[in-house]
Amino acid sequence: MNLLKLSIANLKEKKLNSFLSALLLTLGIGMISLLLLLNKQLDEQFRRNIKGIDMVVGAKGSPLQIILSSIYQIDAPTGNIPLSEVATLKRNPFVKTVIPLSMGDNFNGFRIVGTEKSYIEHFDAKIASGKIFENSMDVTIGSKVASSGTLKIGSTFASAHGLDAGGDVHGDKKFKVVGILEPTGSVADQLILTGLSSVWDIHEHEEEHHEEALEGAHETDDHEHHKSEEKQVTSALIRFRNPMGLIALPRQINENTSMQAALPSIEINRLFSLLGIGIETLRTLALAIILIAGVSVFVSLYNSLKERKYEMALMLSMGATRTKLFLMLLMEGIMLAIIGYVAGILLSRLGLLAFSKAAEDDFHYSLKQFSLLPEEIYLFIAALVIGLLAAALPSLGIYKLNISRTLAED
Repeated sequence: MNLLKLSIANLKEKKLNSFLSALLLTLGIGMISLLLLLNKQLDEQFRRNIKGIDMVVGAKGSPLQIILSSIYQIDAPTGNIPLSEVATLKRNPFVKTVIPLSMGDNFNGFRIVGTEKSYIEHFDAKIASGKIFENSMDVTIGSKVASSGTLKIGSTFASAHGLDAGGDVHGDKKFKVVGILEPTGSVADQLILTGLSSVWDIHEHEEEHHEEALEGAHETDDHEHHKSEEKQVTSALIRFRNPMGLIALPRQINENTSMQAALPSIEINRLFSLLGIGIETLRTLALAIILIAGVSVFVSLYNSLKERKYEMALMLSMGATRTKLFLMLLMEGIMLAIIGYVAGILLSRLGLLAFSKAAEDDFHYSLKQFSLLPEEIYLFIAALVIGLLAAALPSLGIYKLNISRTLAED
């Protein structure tokens, strides 16, 4: 007696019930698997980019918005801050490094960030070809920008106002690509990096044209003095010399300057705690679906056993043992669990692929680690246990089956 063939035949005979049970398992396992994948990869992305940054200063506003816009490049900045106040921070004894950032333009959706060479060094980025920007209007592009195929060494382009594609183009002055960075797995991969002077030159040039159109040109000396006084950046990434900076500086900055101090560790933990509520809700829902799938397997096999009592009694009378029949029914539950698990894992990968495409289109972030997680091994064991329990409970009726009475009744 081939138990596997019999189990497969029984599942085929009850196509609808088998499909429903496998579908519920697929949905539950797929949801949990997708949540595990997203949680792991998002956590890795967030931790990797935040490494070595103790504080971010920006314009007054939401600390979380400052963190998201300055570190992860996935939100709009809260405004600009005076360069003079950032320069004062560099002289603070608690501060080890200050990396200024100036944002506001993009090219084909890739953000242009004015900064210093220390930003590239912060991410341990190496030059793949060309060199790091030196002169005004020179840019060094990240690996994802280069792989988009629109820019290469020597390419010139005009930036568009705003952080998303579709803004007004600054056509009068053009950037030139002088270098390409090797992939780092960080936010630097998706940025067009240039010197602070490039961003100032672009926008001061625009302001000059605007002022001339409305009021006429100012005196040169007065205008140069006016420009130097108003030099601004969007934000600055700060690293402390010691933990005392974390205690003393944020309050001092928030109370005594026009800047807002934001602590990445606090804001990101707050963000993940908010996201965690939704994730836990989805995880609970997925577990409930898996349990319902277990109940579905139980009901299906229970009804099947009632309908197949004569068949079972006949098999017993022909020499089959009760244990073999019990194992046959157990195998049906195990097969449904395996089918549900494999389909659920495939479904989670399709979901991750769709999520990755959306993240790539909107923020240029990639989530492409499709390998099996250790937690998914435990998920497989859990699926098997549910399948076994759901099949074992009704299958115990085999041991109570009265052969002669069942054959006589039929």
